[in-house]
Amino acid sequence: MKHSLPSCRLLCAALLGLAAASAGAAGKLNVLHLVSDDLAARLGCYGDPLVKSPNIDRLAARGVRFDRAYCQFPLCNPSRASFMTGLRPDTTKVYENATQFRKNVPDAVSLPQSFLKAGYSVARVGKLYHYGVPTQIGTDGLDDPASWEKVVNPRGRDVDDIGMIEVLKMGADNKSATTEKATELRGTGGTLSWLAAEGADADQTDGKGAAAAVQLLEERAKIGRPFYLAVGFYRPHTPYVAPKKWFELYPTAKINVPKVPANLTEMFPAGALGSHRPAELVMGDDLKKLVLQAYHASTSFMDAQVGRVLDALDRLKLADKTIVVFHSDHGYHLGEKNLWQKMSIFEESARVPLIIAVPGNRANGRACLRPVEIVSLHKTLTDLCGIAADAKTEGHSLRPLVENPKAAWSHAAFSQVTRGTLYNLTTSAPENKGKRGIMGRSLRTERWRYTEWDEGRAGAELYDHDRDPGEWKNLAADPQHAATVAELQARLRAGGR
Repeated sequence: MKHSLPSCRLLCAALLGLAAASAGAAGKLNVLHLVSDDLAARLGCYGDPLVKSPNIDRLAARGVRFDRAYCQFPLCNPSRASFMTGLRPDTTKVYENATQFRKNVPDAVSLPQSFLKAGYSVARVGKLYHYGVPTQIGTDGLDDPASWEKVVNPRGRDVDDIGMIEVLKMGADNKSATTEKATELRGTGGTLSWLAAEGADADQTDGKGAAAAVQLLEERAKIGRPFYLAVGFYRPHTPYVAPKKWFELYPTAKINVPKVPANLTEMFPAGALGSHRPAELVMGDDLKKLVLQAYHASTSFMDAQVGRVLDALDRLKLADKTIVVFHSDHGYHLGEKNLWQKMSIFEESARVPLIIAVPGNRANGRACLRPVEIVSLHKTLTDLCGIAADAKTEGHSLRPLVENPKAAWSHAAFSQVTRGTLYNLTTSAPENKGKRGIMGRSLRTERWRYTEWDEGRAGAELYDHDRDPGEWKNLAADPQHAATVAELQARLRAGGR
């Protein structure tokens, strides 16, 4: 085949550029990026007295644990679009689970793309960008092909065991909740549902994902290029499916159900409790304990798969040259204020577990109390590896806190959530005439959480975490805290700059 001179020059330039990037990447740290789905900061290393998470706990012991890390939007797709691009939700304009981020920001440079450009080998296993769970397990979901050289989409028996899954539903009396067996995958991922499964860990999607991650680590140990490997686990996202042995760790007699005051709805603006669901509001304590048992079982099962990947990193002698970061896409409610799952900007839903382990870091094993955001992971990981992030990337590198968890830090953490599906969306459908969604925005400092609904028109909240970590006493209208409200309101409306 003949080539024109200009095309040969372009090809040679591209090859020389790739060779230069590969040469420049030699000797750099690898990155193993582990992401859990719908995981609350309910782990042993975060002080939970019940949950068994020995593998994530040992990662925390060899890294820096961030105790005040927050997502930017407590829903899978907006959050993942944000931390995988390093762009805030108001930049990506992704506020729901249907929009692939490049529709709105086609030129975004993702976190893995930054590593690709630096000559790294880049691959993913499982859910990094959004997948509908369980309906899109085994597919590419809303993946971004430009981000990866290689992808693996595991699919386990949890997808096929759908007819065994118990699904929460409203009882026939419309006053109590009950369960029924699922008849299709659709709906189980957005509803409290669970299964103590037959078979082994290896049969499940996350078990297969861990095996694929181990294989990729083995391949990358031989190729001589630094790597960025992202591994996305699907649990504990509902349906909470895990082999029976994990359920046995959590006898319901040892599970406590959160207490909820009778006047709950009088205590908060309507938007704050806007993710309430009817069947969840009328669950009895026995049913709540089954839900909590299943969630914790799924957490421990996921933790075991994290352990398999960490064990491989050690066995392959990669641990001393690999940064390991572990986090969730957002937090999760487990009955607090009668809230379950996500889509609130109370602490339980906005806060995420985040651990960053850098080989040889003298701060490893310590906790950081500064408020941080997971949108900052793009800047942080590129900074730690000495490569460039795109100029448009938002957030703030956490490297100073990784190296010294008590370092001075002036930044707050920003989270937001929608109420109503028409926020920032135009439609001519007659049934939507006159409807208007609103946005809730929240700012977290070391001491305070300040929240506004519809820029304050639909209410505001102020919580003093020094005295009220459960966020029960709203101080926003207290004259004694007017100066604090004014200061935090100004910071919230200025955004995360």
